[in-house]
Amino acid sequence: MSGGPTKPAVSGSAAAAIGAAAVLLVAVAVLWASGGGRIDLPWAPAWDLRLAFGVDGLAALYWYLAAGVGVLVFTYASAYVPRHLAHDERPRAEEWRVHAAMTLFLVSMVGLVTSEDLILLFVFWDLTAIASWLLIGFDRQKREARLFALMALLITTVSAVLMLIGILMLRAEYGTTQLPELFRLAEPGTTVAVAAGFIAVSALAKSAQVPLHFWLPRAMAAPTPVSAYLHSAAMVAAGVFLISRIHPLLALEPALLDALLVIGLASMALGGVLSLAADEFKRLLAFSTVSQYGYVTAMLGVGGSAGAAAACFYVLAHALAKSALFMTAGAVTEATGTKLLSESGGLARRMPLLAAGAGAAAAGIAALPLTIGFFKDELFFKAAAERGTWLAILAVLGAGLTFAYMARFWAGIFLGAPKGDVQHVERRLVWPVAFLGALVVVGGVVVAPFADLARSAADVTNGGPVDLKVAYHLDTRTENLMALGAWATGLLLFAGHAVITPALRWVERAGDAMGPERLYWGGLRLLNDLSDRAHDFEIRDLRSRVAAVIVPGGGLVALGVVLTPTAGAYAVGSFETEDIALGVTLVVCAIAAIAVTFPRGHLALALMLSGVGFALATAYALIGASDVALVAVLIETIFALLFVGVYALVPQQVLRREARRVEGRSRMVRDLVIAVASGIVTTLVVWSALSRPIPVDGMAERHIELADDAHGQDVVTVILADFRGLDTLVEITVVGVAMIIVAAAVRTRTRA
Repeated sequence: MSGGPTKPAVSGSAAAAIGAAAVLLVAVAVLWASGGGRIDLPWAPAWDLRLAFGVDGLAALYWYLAAGVGVLVFTYASAYVPRHLAHDERPRAEEWRVHAAMTLFLVSMVGLVTSEDLILLFVFWDLTAIASWLLIGFDRQKREARLFALMALLITTVSAVLMLIGILMLRAEYGTTQLPELFRLAEPGTTVAVAAGFIAVSALAKSAQVPLHFWLPRAMAAPTPVSAYLHSAAMVAAGVFLISRIHPLLALEPALLDALLVIGLASMALGGVLSLAADEFKRLLAFSTVSQYGYVTAMLGVGGSAGAAAACFYVLAHALAKSALFMTAGAVTEATGTKLLSESGGLARRMPLLAAGAGAAAAGIAALPLTIGFFKDELFFKAAAERGTWLAILAVLGAGLTFAYMARFWAGIFLGAPKGDVQHVERRLVWPVAFLGALVVVGGVVVAPFADLARSAADVTNGGPVDLKVAYHLDTRTENLMALGAWATGLLLFAGHAVITPALRWVERAGDAMGPERLYWGGLRLLNDLSDRAHDFEIRDLRSRVAAVIVPGGGLVALGVVLTPTAGAYAVGSFETEDIALGVTLVVCAIAAIAVTFPRGHLALALMLSGVGFALATAYALIGASDVALVAVLIETIFALLFVGVYALVPQQVLRREARRVEGRSRMVRDLVIAVASGIVTTLVVWSALSRPIPVDGMAERHIELADDAHGQDVVTVILADFRGLDTLVEITVVGVAMIIVAAAVRTRTRA
């Protein structure tokens, strides 16, 4: 083993990230040992939203994985990231970005798994998406990193819109987004089925399940520590966590569970086949993750006590082993300079500790005895056999695929003849792998602590107690026979890999040519072309720019008006004598607004436009909002001066040419139609809003109560000047800067 780069010291940002993960690991250990815990604080009382966090078995399981694996991966990253930056000739000062984003993801993941309110959960869900986008796109100087970070962001956030729709449907139906309340109130029906289905789609996209699996292999553009953390123990696990969390809702509709089973089996098969065909380390592991979480999805689809137990234990065992394998891939690439199995081999003697740790992890994924992975497959086989013979056969074939690609990964790197030179790698790239490998073996011997944690998580998923028992049994029970069948199938596939490689490559090429990724790129190009056309239309002139905003916005509002029940929405009140002055003022305002469309001279146009604002200021004064009226007068005066100043800068010949310009008939008709339609929609919305009774309770009452404390005469003024004081200050600053620029330009023109 030849010499290599100097061992990089642990940076301050890396130490902070490791420390944060360690603190969170200790925190969950203390909380779980003391029986869990719960925080429930008001967030938005008017909407009945609360900051509700709880540590139950399911939250503890995923918190342990996020923090525990995080400590090891962050330690690994402290050595890997400086080398990664050095390879790209980038300053080490950029290292903090990885550690900061990974810490953000860790905190977001903890918030996600402990949230007991769906709106709160959604907030943390999107935070994990943002953090993952930052991490996948860390090498922003590379086009593929930017493209694939965008792909992961779009797939996970666009699908999250469905999740939000589902949450709002549940809130509309049951009046709450608190999970305990929803589980108590929810009943089988269309609303629950559709809402839970929408949330499940978002979760499946996050877990890279078929047909939205293609983003995960592309996300391997990220540095290896990111893949080891996000794509084995954290981000992808968040999807199956969400399905586990809302499983009591999904269980109300058997068709949803059947859909999960089908999607899980498809992911198992496709991920396994593509993993067996892959030559690149991380691509193989990425497809294997698709396949492994397919197991979990299938078990959640099976449901019941057996399915919940198998799913929760599988997540635990998989996260420990897969993180180690991703870190193995990074360490091997650093040592040999290659990312391909076909260019690797013979590293067992040169890197024995890494080989041992990776071997234990690969054995755990392949479910060999004396590893924690053996029990994950035992529970998987048991649940599959209870569902039916057909599922038991598919389970054996899926496990056989897993055995084959894990054997191919480890043997391809560590066995055979040595290829090329091997550079020295520091211990921080090796001992996290060895530690996780040892943990996989310990879990295969002393399984009780792991089983207890998985059982507690399964209790939450199942919505009731789960009987989870794992032990070695030297007999001919069904699970043992299925395990033997899976190993035999895996050995045959591994031994005959060269024979089946052409078929595997054909499947890979077919997926590239006709798969969902092709649809993604085609859709992206279509949206980009549509955006370009809209942009070309929008920048044509000011009218087109205004129309580009008004027409889509007005269309959405009109759709809402059409779809919303209108019974009692439009009330007609009485017109009293004291309303005459206000009515006349509003008529004058309307006439002034129409009159603005006639002048051709720019100065007359500016003055006429100010007349609309001054008329509104009069209306404010008549209804008792004198402070608001004064503000309106000041604003109209300032903008009138601003318009005059701008027109003074424009050459007179340009103003005359624009004044003589005659619009085409088609454009005049278009503008008239848009204006009339916008007026009708606005009238309906305002009329509906004014027809509703003033809410008895809400934040409005609180604002009114606080108006006196702010020494204001009316609540509107207080909101503008006090409650939104910073916003008002920014607006004043913008206007002030604009006026300074205009004054400077006028002065320059005068001197010229």
